Amino acid sequence: MSYIKCKDLSVGYEGNIVSQGINFNLEAGDYLCIVGENGAGKSTLMKTLLGLIPKLSGEMEYGEDLSKSDIGYLPQQTLLQKDFPASVREIVLSGHIGKGSLHYSRIQKQIARESMEYMSISNLANKCYMDLSGGQKQRVLLARALCATSKLILLDEPVTGLDPKVTTDFYNLVKKLNDDGISIIMVSHDIDSSIKYASHILHIAEKQLFFGETKDYIDSQAYKIFGIIENSR
Repeated sequence: MSYIKCKDLSVGYEGNIVSQGINFNLEAGDYLCIVGENGAGKSTLMKTLLGLIPKLSGEMEYGEDLSKSDIGYLPQQTLLQKDFPASVREIVLSGHIGKGSLHYSRIQKQIARESMEYMSISNLANKCYMDLSGGQKQRVLLARALCATSKLILLDEPVTGLDPKVTTDFYNLVKKLNDDGISIIMVSHDIDSSIKYASHILHIAEKQLFFGETKDYIDSQAYKIFGIIENSR
């Protein structure tokens, strides 16, 4: 079952192309990592997939079983998000915004409780979001994304600023979500973790350099060159 198909897609801002020639399919159950150097257009592609900015050219289609409302999104954290003065419960419940009534239904509240339990943050429900650690905040935002979807979650550089142990815990949590049937698209600068956890890799620059299964990416020229660049930093 295909969730997203892109063919000869170009992305950018205000008519200025950042990356082009993007071709990939996301199937139900896939874990796709989008990699590339800084400025390659990874976050721009993510925002295009979400419909936050328009594509510049090419084709981008959602499958029959997926709509925009079926997509959970964990964006890059901004200072505003980090210091948002709301409780954990309120943040998680806000994942239901845009799904009908202005008031949360009993079922929506139950989904929020289950999402917090899944993320092991039920004990933080009444805590202020801005008082949490970086890892706790990311778990809250993942729980919020779970309120929005049971199909697909998009994550944009989710481990930026987290310490190594919390980063590993977070990656394992995302992998568990994928193992439980949720498809993942993650923008990442961490090539080693991308290879460890993802089923597929999309490597972009000004043009697409690779798309396919992770095992094939390891043998690709794109990976060898990228590895040399990353290891030289």
